[in-house]
Amino acid sequence: MSDVRTGGGVTRTGGGVTRTGGGVTRTGAGDVCPGRLKVYLGAAPGVGKTYRMLDEARRRAARGADVVVGFVECHGRPGTEVMLDGLEVVDRTSCTYRGGEFTEMDLAAVLARRPQVAIVDEFAHSNVPGDGRNPKRWQDIEELLAAGIDVISALNIQHLESLNDVVEKITRIPEHETVPDEVVRRARQIELVDMPPEGLRRRMAHGNIYAPEKVDAALANYFRPGNLTALRQLALLWVADRVDEALQSYRSEHGIGGVWETRERVVVALTGGPEGDTLIRRAARIADRSAGGDLLAVHVTRSDGLAAGTSHASLARQRRLVEDLGGSYHSVVGDDVATSLVEFARAENATQLVLGTSRRGRLEQFVTGRGTGETVVKSSTDIDVHMVTHERAGRGTLLPSRRRTLSTVRRIAGPVTGLLLPLALTFLLDLDAARDRLNLTSEALLFLLTVVGVACIGGVVSAVIASVTASLLLNYWFIPPRGHFTLSDPNALLALAVFVVVAAIVAAVVDRSLRLSRRSARATAEAETMSSLAGTIVRGGATIPALVERTRETFGMDSAELVDEPPGEDGATVVPAGPGAFLVLRGRPLPSSERRVLAAFAAHVGAAVERVRLAEAAAEVEPVKAADRMRTALLRAVGHDLRTPLAAGWAAVSSLRSRDVEFSDADRDELLATADESMAKLNRLIENLLDLSRLQAGALTLNLRPTTLDEVLPAALADTLEVEVGDMEEVPAVLADPPLLERVVANLAGNAARHSPAGRKVLLTASAHAGRVEVRVVDRGPGLRPTDRDRLFEPFQRLGDTDNATGLGLGLALSRGLAEAMDGTLVPEDTPGGGLTMVLSLPFAERAEHPSGTQSVGGGA
Repeated sequence: MSDVRTGGGVTRTGGGVTRTGGGVTRTGAGDVCPGRLKVYLGAAPGVGKTYRMLDEARRRAARGADVVVGFVECHGRPGTEVMLDGLEVVDRTSCTYRGGEFTEMDLAAVLARRPQVAIVDEFAHSNVPGDGRNPKRWQDIEELLAAGIDVISALNIQHLESLNDVVEKITRIPEHETVPDEVVRRARQIELVDMPPEGLRRRMAHGNIYAPEKVDAALANYFRPGNLTALRQLALLWVADRVDEALQSYRSEHGIGGVWETRERVVVALTGGPEGDTLIRRAARIADRSAGGDLLAVHVTRSDGLAAGTSHASLARQRRLVEDLGGSYHSVVGDDVATSLVEFARAENATQLVLGTSRRGRLEQFVTGRGTGETVVKSSTDIDVHMVTHERAGRGTLLPSRRRTLSTVRRIAGPVTGLLLPLALTFLLDLDAARDRLNLTSEALLFLLTVVGVACIGGVVSAVIASVTASLLLNYWFIPPRGHFTLSDPNALLALAVFVVVAAIVAAVVDRSLRLSRRSARATAEAETMSSLAGTIVRGGATIPALVERTRETFGMDSAELVDEPPGEDGATVVPAGPGAFLVLRGRPLPSSERRVLAAFAAHVGAAVERVRLAEAAAEVEPVKAADRMRTALLRAVGHDLRTPLAAGWAAVSSLRSRDVEFSDADRDELLATADESMAKLNRLIENLLDLSRLQAGALTLNLRPTTLDEVLPAALADTLEVEVGDMEEVPAVLADPPLLERVVANLAGNAARHSPAGRKVLLTASAHAGRVEVRVVDRGPGLRPTDRDRLFEPFQRLGDTDNATGLGLGLALSRGLAEAMDGTLVPEDTPGGGLTMVLSLPFAERAEHPSGTQSVGGGA
């Protein structure tokens, strides 16, 4: 069960609770005061993160703090190593992995030492597997924090999970060690270590980052000016967002409603009308005028139906436009559009608000009064409001009338009108011109029309007042004898009764119509809100934190959280969200109409929680299913492939042992060769099966050492004559297991030769790039469809084969497994002009210091 509070900043996972912003962490049932995390963030290796981290450690130690160095990687930089003088360093623990010796931070020793502050470098580092270690260094750091130890760490921007793919597109170098953004965001302090690209390249050229032999390659690849500029911008923007989150949290905690113009934030109000595209583009241009400006689009869903009639298709299209322009779309529920817009803008610390001019005509504006735009302008105070004209301005509203219920003005104006309108009509009809042209019937109809008009304005009470007033005036002024009340006359009483009945009927019809319209409009508003939620789920925002945040935002609450048990406090709105889960909102009281929609939101949250539980259960079952599929495929394939060489060898040996046939020396040699070839083939199949099983079990022993291609190519290509070795550039040695690398190259060459047309040789080339050696095996065969690339490396099958007569299909599966075991990659590419190219990438021997293979761009500085 995971709990998330978006307003107050609480995340609960399992049995622990972490408060972000307040800096409170509780794990298990202990009462240990949690430690505080500080992270030095850099745009690239070499900016000085490790140096700054150790400098702070020395300053804290000088002030009397108990500081130890749990793990620091100096990368052979003398200036950084000097900073360790005078600091207590916890010895690293040694570990063996796949035949290699490595060192890692001794987490148990640091916990036993229990200092006030621990320096732990390389926040995103992957630990060497084994001995119960956490998979990642950041998980070690969380254990230290839970034990009450303050931690200072460092990482580069490319290690953040959300930016990993962006950095790869910029640098064209994959980064396999990542850390979830949320883990870094929970740090109490994040400090950016910044350096201009020119300064960083000068440091590189002077040998202050990498060894001299690596400088030229680094400057020509990862450390290009454009790469460094882009990485620097990513780091600045990410930290700016983090600062903005802290500012929003501070403003919320201290109840600050005024706008602080720390950055340009533009809110555009959308109604779903045709003017929305114009407003969005205008708001986007305003936001773009300021570096780092934000664009936020908001649509107010009225529970009283004023948003009814909105085109959902138009809103969906406008939402896509907002997201294409780099903005975010929000939907909120509010009883008053203008108030909801201003409150949302203040909550988001918006500096500017963009609205469209009214689509109502002048007559409609005169009748219905001040519109939303004018109300927003009056109440916006320190928020700039832009009223944007558009082609629909003044041409009539596409939405229902703004006056859907009897407002305060109508409740006051109704009775007053019921008294004054009959009097005004009496005055007009008493004029000489009217007396000469109208008879009693016409006068009575005019009074009836007045009563109907008052009923439409003020409802039943106003209609009764108007009918009584009109009846008395008609009786006194227009029914003979004039100037006297004739209440004893049955006709006069009948006229009075008819007026009252007609007024009551009209008023009742008007009231019922408004009530039905309000009910229909509320249903439309609720459907619109749920449609917006469904759109969020379809677009991939259906994670539990996203749904909880969307719920808080939609209903305008101060905070929202998902908990195991409902709280006992008063004032909180609690809604069940599935078995053992409750959605708790704090803020304004919610009316019953909004609680129905809230229940639907809670149902979606509960469904998301259930999906997470099912996904976890499925993940536990998947390895068993995969193993079962592997066994089934193995049994199907082995029946033929192991039996064929065994049968051939057995037949040859049986023939040689036969006493009934006298074989010549040539025949004997041929039978012996057949037996030898069959046994060799059988041995290779068994070795492949054993190696594949070891790989899957993680038990394959590697002897990694610096290896040149010249060592392995002759033996690897000995059995494949159709291979042409191209002119290779000088490539450095790679960190690999020579026999295994030989088998990988042999498998790739043999596979390429089988698919190459007759007379076309396989081409093998190699080159060095960004700390890795790439070996390319190129064939001119039929190539591979994109849909088949994922299946290419599946064992026990061959693409295009209808049976297993050509072998088990272990070659490529085993080759990829061996390559990854040696910290390499094996990927297929299209050969220009037709065919397939298999690219084997392995790290330089001098740079691959850890089995995780992520040292291609260096560590922190």
